[in-house]
Amino acid sequence: MSRDLLLGPLVRYAGRDEATVWVETDGPGEVEVRAEGLEPARASTWTVAGHHYAIVRVRGLAPDTATPYEVHLDGAQVWPRADSPFPPSVLRTHDPERPARIVWGSCRVCVPHEQPYSFTKDEDDRGREVDALRTYALRMRHQPVEDWPHLILLLGDQVYADEVSPATCDKIKRRRDVSQPPGEEIADFEEYTMLYQESWGEPVMRWLLSTVPSAMIFDDHDVHDDWNTSLSWVEEIRDEPWWNDRITGAFMSYCVYQHWGNLPPDELEEDPFYTAVSEEEDGTEVLREFARRADREIDGVRWSYCRDVGSARVVMIDSRAGRVLTPGHRSMIDADEWRWITEHARGGVTHLILGTSLPLLLGPGLHHIEAWNEAVCDGAWGSAAAKLGEKIRRGVDLEHWPAFHRSFEAFCGLLADVATGRRGAPPETITIVSGDVHHAYLAEVGFKAGTDARSRVWQAVCSPFRNPLDSRERRGILTTWTTTAGRVGRALARAAGVDDPPIDWRLVHPEPWFDNQVARIDVDGRHAAFTLDKAVPDESDPRLERVFERAL
Repeated sequence: MSRDLLLGPLVRYAGRDEATVWVETDGPGEVEVRAEGLEPARASTWTVAGHHYAIVRVRGLAPDTATPYEVHLDGAQVWPRADSPFPPSVLRTHDPERPARIVWGSCRVCVPHEQPYSFTKDEDDRGREVDALRTYALRMRHQPVEDWPHLILLLGDQVYADEVSPATCDKIKRRRDVSQPPGEEIADFEEYTMLYQESWGEPVMRWLLSTVPSAMIFDDHDVHDDWNTSLSWVEEIRDEPWWNDRITGAFMSYCVYQHWGNLPPDELEEDPFYTAVSEEEDGTEVLREFARRADREIDGVRWSYCRDVGSARVVMIDSRAGRVLTPGHRSMIDADEWRWITEHARGGVTHLILGTSLPLLLGPGLHHIEAWNEAVCDGAWGSAAAKLGEKIRRGVDLEHWPAFHRSFEAFCGLLADVATGRRGAPPETITIVSGDVHHAYLAEVGFKAGTDARSRVWQAVCSPFRNPLDSRERRGILTTWTTTAGRVGRALARAAGVDDPPIDWRLVHPEPWFDNQVARIDVDGRHAAFTLDKAVPDESDPRLERVFERAL
């Protein structure tokens, strides 16, 4: 019986001279990656819940090249497809001495590319407009390979467990009764596999991910809206009879489809849970037990990771799964993982990029309101106000970095330490790249007088790829950036005993953007630049339109 790929290939890690290729197959077998001029690289599939996967390590690539490759399964070629309309898939390496390009963004709902889903939300509640990441891939077909990115950063909400497409919903209805909770949302690992199949299996996206290395981190919709907002939220959701299967399936699928591919090859091979799962005849129970532990315990589980790309170091920071939620002791990241982050996010590199799904720096009005709300929920204004504060926190999603005041201050301290040279030679630029908030902006960071920072520091946000806000929501976001909102929020925060932030920040353009959009950072030696493009409809094909560009 001939085997085939169910999903992939995805080029996940790519370094200076090696890469990893991830695949899902329709049965067990031997996966072989054949790159031009190299000996074939091989790996056997491993099994989780009846699904079969492999991650193949390809060594000996030349730096800063795009090497075409094929995938063979049990000796038969399964990629590229014979009828593919796309250029050959390649393994894209980089070189610290050469320019490098990083494309990034977040929040991509997978729905059909036709009406009513191509409408705006104001025209139809189902409207999600034009997919910016898919449009970027369509443009790549007409560009020389040298202009293709060296990395795509997917900063959260790669899939929406609480907002599935009609096609996935139909599959769910065929396997269970959706009149019972969780209804038309994702219930378990099997249904998560459906999400990834649809999101990454669409032909344009499949080609893009087969040819540009990708690094990912999860956010709330990968699991559930407002996931890990507060301790009371977690306690209440755990009482739901369907939650255990959902959260277990979420962590299992995140390991398989996202996390293990994020890791550099040496780290992957040393990962005890990956080794245990891949060496078992059936790794389901091993992975399921790990997923249960990851949900209930923080110690010993790290989702953050590090990659070097060209002259930049990318440190991806988990701001969702490792939270400490004890009132009065809240932290975005547990102490052990924060120590790992500070060891890797340091000077001695030309450009430091800190990826976190949630922006560190928001509109000043929203920043101060989140800080105020945390203090109130912790009892600054009494128990009655704390209960009301929790309702407000959940109702308007007050759960970003400012809502974890200790972690916000620690992050600001890390920026100051790196920018002043207390953690190695200061980088030329430090850029925090984020998503989540469904608008895009570039803010410059300023330190207090006497800090003697020698790095330019930025917060760059790009969201969504495909999930825009309606006009009412946009007006609300714009309000948070006004001087009045900042003053009111600051007064409330001070009244609740919250200190002013240790840094300042300002937009370097008049106001944020709300389109489906994709951002880019180009690094070339000491120089770096930020670019933002939006997706716009066209009579024949969608296209990208330049919104903003700025040297960093």
